[in-house]
Formats: sequence, C-alpha cells, structure tokens
Amino acid sequence: MTVHLIKLCVGANSIEDLADWVRSRTAANLAAGHGRVHDHVTRMFPRRTDEVLDGGSIYWVISGLVQVRQRIRALEPVTGVDGIERCAILIDPKLVPTEAQPRRPFQGWRYLRPEDAPADLMRGADGQSSALKAELAALGLL
Repeated sequence: MTVHLIKLCVGANSIEDLADWVRSRTAANLAAGHGRVHDHVTRMFPRRTDEVLDGGSIYWVISGLVQVRQRIRALEPVTGVDGIERCAILIDPKLVPTEAQPRRPFQGWRYLRPEDAPADLMRGADGQSSALKAELAALGLL
C-alpha cells in the first residue's frame, strides 16, 4: 500500500521559489553524474520505505498550504560531514500542483495517507487558477 511524505518547504514562499531550487539542485546532480534528479536530505529515514517507494510522493507545504507534490524515486542513506546518518530523498524534478490544503507548522516530515492527500490540481470549468484557490483556502473559503 502506498504512503506519501509531507514536509514544510522552508525558505520558499511560492511554487516558483521551489521550482527555482529544484532546477538548481537538478542541474548540480546532473553535472555531478547523479542523473536528472532533485534530492532533499533529511535527518530521519522512513521506516515504511517499501510503502513510500510504492508510488509515494512528497507533498510540500508552502506558506501554510500544501500546494505541490513530487514523485519519490528512491531513498538512500547518506552520512553528513558531521558523521550523522541521514536520508537522501531522491525526487522526480517535475512539480505537480495540488489543491490547496491548509497545514499547521510541524518539524521534519510526516507520513500522509493517500486518502488524506490533496488531489492534483486540474483547472476546473470555472477557470480558477491554483493561485486563486490557494488564496481562497488561506482565507478559509474553500
């Protein structure tokens, strides 16, 4: 059974900020011979690795709202320069906007069940953009 991860996107105020970071990390990884992949290193290694790798994504909370996700490709152990074991989350660089979903701040990452994950954003017949939906959700109107 698939399980996702959810994490605060610290330092980004918009999906565009995250996209800039993803482009930078992907270019650096490609130049280093690691392939076209975005990576994010975190302290804790998920215990439910098989479930995360069974189609899981990382959902990013930006400015208090889940706004975008990326497909997780792999989880690899890495050791920091301080000798502490960490987890490198290798992520597809493609950003998939999601329906805006409010989230309170939390530390680290959390598991996210598929039924609790926001749906991928499809421009509706009403023509509302993701920015408008995010603003409405922030105001508590969605």
